[in-house]
Amino acid sequence: MTIAIDQSIQQKPLSFDEFLARYGGDNRYELIDGEVFDLEPTGPHEEVAAFITAKICVQIDRTGLPWFLLQRGLLRPANIGITAFRPDVAVVDRDELTKEPLWSDQSILTLGSSIKFVAEVVSSNWQNDYARKIEDYAVLGIPEYWIADYAALGGVRHIGKPKQSTLSICILVDDEYEIQQLRGDQSIVSPTFPDLKLTAEQVLRAGR
Repeated sequence: MTIAIDQSIQQKPLSFDEFLARYGGDNRYELIDGEVFDLEPTGPHEEVAAFITAKICVQIDRTGLPWFLLQRGLLRPANIGITAFRPDVAVVDRDELTKEPLWSDQSILTLGSSIKFVAEVVSSNWQNDYARKIEDYAVLGIPEYWIADYAALGGVRHIGKPKQSTLSICILVDDEYEIQQLRGDQSIVSPTFPDLKLTAEQVLRAGR
């Protein structure tokens, strides 16, 4: 979902503090291993993210869980190098925020236990969503991770050949994600939101 900043602009890896000073107030940037990425979301990308957000908000409201959607925050894992992710959709557990050292002053999360669900909408730099984030979100212990590849941009090893619009549902089992690829009218089964009634097509066509 990201595009790297031109290397003529960024000559050396940025520390998190440097990133925060330069880009912290702009929610179109994230940091991975000291490299700044411009998220550059397209209109269709935003439509898919908004659709997922709307459906998840309904589920949170119905259950009365102490959860909410992160709006402009960063996920800065303390154990994953010079990195600060900015997920397209992230569900936060309000009860866990007392353990977050930065939250009271800044919209920054450091603990995977604070996040119950994340979703990324794939765009130009699909490798981050399918490789880097799938590994790091698992290390953080985030129970459920969706990868919405509405434009079929991912590599064939991730979405098959010929490439098709695919929704990958990643469920954490024994510290690793088990991945189910959904297309068309296949139903989504979400352990986090068991009453969610959606098909892959409903999510993916939001961006078309």
